[in-house]
Amino acid sequence: MAAGVGAYAMWGVLPLYFPLMAGAGVWEIGAHRVLWSMVLCALLLAVTRRMRQVRVLLRSRKVVAGLALASTFLAANWVTFLYAVLTDRVVDASLGYFINPIITVLLAVVVLRERLRPGQWVAIGTAAVGVVVITTGYGTLPWISVVLAGSFGIYGLAKNRTGRTVPALPGLLVETAALTPVALTYVIVLAIQGAGTFLSATAHTALGPPWHSLALIGSGVTTAVPLMCFAVATGKLPLSTVGLLQFIAPIMQFTIGVTILGESMPPARWAGFVLVWVGLVLLGVDGQRARRRPAGPVPPAPQ
Repeated sequence: MAAGVGAYAMWGVLPLYFPLMAGAGVWEIGAHRVLWSMVLCALLLAVTRRMRQVRVLLRSRKVVAGLALASTFLAANWVTFLYAVLTDRVVDASLGYFINPIITVLLAVVVLRERLRPGQWVAIGTAAVGVVVITTGYGTLPWISVVLAGSFGIYGLAKNRTGRTVPALPGLLVETAALTPVALTYVIVLAIQGAGTFLSATAHTALGPPWHSLALIGSGVTTAVPLMCFAVATGKLPLSTVGLLQFIAPIMQFTIGVTILGESMPPARWAGFVLVWVGLVLLGVDGQRARRRPAGPVPPAPQ
């Protein structure tokens, strides 16, 4: 439980961390996030003598291809979240993680051909109306929310299809390693052009040169550590408990965006958020009722 709460709490406070590196820009921060996450994972696996698990994963082309595919959606999620934070749209980011369970259910219908219960359809419809209300009030689709929810939902689906037996830390190393060539190339090109902020004494950043570089390195820590805690929690806690814990992060992000960062919440936005929250409550209630029903005949496995 401590690992689960810790993971989501760390994700919840990220909107206060990334603005410290705002001078670096979205893509440079994202590239360092990939690079230092990979370095940290490799060090931890080497210290704990678990690199053999990575070699086992690399022997399976299917697993490597699945993790590489998952990594592209993870990267899209990271970059979009960084953009939201650095452009003062943390509330939009929180909405994305609020509607993520709804997107996950929709993916189960579209991709896995699962059938939804009436209560789940009502929950999805209510949340969808909430997004429409926000869109109407602002005159534009909250694309940040949609991209965050969609990319993380597809990332979870890709991980699920790759195999649930893939260990979390070796899997994350393979995912970040798949992104490393692009991230490293981008950082090197910035350095050659003199536009990079890492180890630069002249870059205009919120922190001084040494602290800014340490913050970029720390972005790998703030990325990998919550994922490790999440892996511990999902391995020990019931799925229903993890499902409730996942709302810690968007609640914290929403609170930070409104109270600390002072983002606006006009009536249309409040109305849309309330509808999304109602949809999530309906989804949770339906799930609890379904778990309490006696199990029926086991359906045949899809061919």
